[in-house]
Amino acid sequence: MNKQKIKITFIIPSLVAGGAERILSFVAQNVDKNKFQPVLLVLGFKKDTVYDVKDVDIIYLNKERTIKAVFGIIKHFKYKKPDIVVSCIYHLNTLIAFLSIGFPKIKFVAREANVLSVLAEHDKESRLKLMKKLIIKGYKLVDCVICQSRDMQEDMVTNYGVDIYKTELINNPITNNYSPKTEARNINKPLQIITVGRLSKEKGHERIIETLSKLQFPFHYFMIGDGNEKEKILKLIHNKGIEKHITQIDYTKDVETYLRKSEVFLLGSYSEGFPNVLIESCVVGTPVIAFNAPGGINEIIEAGKNGFIVDTIEECVNSITKLNENFTFSPNEVNEVVLRKYNSKKIIDQYENLFIKLTRKNAI
Repeated sequence: MNKQKIKITFIIPSLVAGGAERILSFVAQNVDKNKFQPVLLVLGFKKDTVYDVKDVDIIYLNKERTIKAVFGIIKHFKYKKPDIVVSCIYHLNTLIAFLSIGFPKIKFVAREANVLSVLAEHDKESRLKLMKKLIIKGYKLVDCVICQSRDMQEDMVTNYGVDIYKTELINNPITNNYSPKTEARNINKPLQIITVGRLSKEKGHERIIETLSKLQFPFHYFMIGDGNEKEKILKLIHNKGIEKHITQIDYTKDVETYLRKSEVFLLGSYSEGFPNVLIESCVVGTPVIAFNAPGGINEIIEAGKNGFIVDTIEECVNSITKLNENFTFSPNEVNEVVLRKYNSKKIIDQYENLFIKLTRKNAI
């Protein structure tokens, strides 16, 4: 007699470009279908989908805002009766947490996407400070909080009152099968530098631009991303007189191509959750220079093997300069560092083990 499959509903705001959405949809697609019956519940619109999602049932609620999806979410819980619900991003997690009161038989999992206390300090327009008390109350209601990094786990316990036993540390998986590049650095061409990420305050583009303005050798910088700081950043680029060295791209489906043609990835963030794009860069063999910040950066980067972590703009300038003068990174080694730690099988196994553990608790 076959065991009944564990029904899991993964709830995400949309399937537009975003790390949290991509990771949860990836997990939903790749859990063992012999053990689990996954459903992807998308609050937003099908027309906005940018990810190729297959091998999983998708339900679109077609709502512009999370709050407008409440009745659709409740209806789904009532009629689909999932065993486990997994949500992501703090505002959606908080809403789902309070809805969980009405569904005591369901196990609720909140997957956090950021080191919230640090994010709140650097994003002055963030709702985080106003929502902190609600988040604390909400996270006490869920059965588990998935943290992507040790920094995030510590933040949840120290600043948001989550009991350590309720947290689960699961890093983000490699979601592609890219092979490392084979071409060597061309010393006769300007150093190719790249950053991929939304143009918002906490991403630290201002200190990246300041760093680039101090370089004393030819370079070209691909800045891929859009956001509310875009005009301010473009103005800073103009004021520094380095427009001719920079190409800004709002969005592209060819991120891999740009990562491959680049020789170093720069990360200026003041806070991260667990930056997927750093892993993607390393997978294709492009090393990383990142400013020291909480959110898994020190877990991803192994100094001298797949990049460096710097504390100041001056250190960043020196690291890039040394890299330009003597490029010693091997694409295969850069790839191997992340492949052994974050391969998809390893991470999916961790998710599956968590789901099985939660349903066993339910059976006791």
